[in-house]
Amino acid sequence: MIRDFRKGRAQRLLAAATAASALPLGAEIYVNHYGGSFGNRWMWTPVALSPALAAAAAAAVGSERAARTVLPAAAALTTLDGLAGVYFHLRGVARKPGGFREATYNLVMGPPALAPGALAMVGAMGLAAAISQR
Repeated sequence: MIRDFRKGRAQRLLAAATAASALPLGAEIYVNHYGGSFGNRWMWTPVALSPALAAAAAAAVGSERAARTVLPAAAALTTLDGLAGVYFHLRGVARKPGGFREATYNLVMGPPALAPGALAMVGAMGLAAAISQR
């Protein structure tokens, strides 16, 4: 394991995992936000950031320079967007009739409260790739 970090395999592996998971996650987000009619303009940000993160991570697999410049920026934006999404989803649950007092209903029928955490996690994986040594 430590040998993998010394030879730069961890950076390439984390970047490849980020690139492979960003696009399917972005597609899932698009479908779910489409179901919500993109009622809030912020619903477009994860849809736009997912392909950007996938491209930056794919570039980082082959280029250490991309792993040091483009990937950290895209991954940080994606992580922050995922954390903001958790806030927006929790706010959406709170705005439903009954709010958190009717949590057994509103957490199931409202916006999925912790689903944006997956976006934050993929972004954090990209950040981990960016700080790994090649």
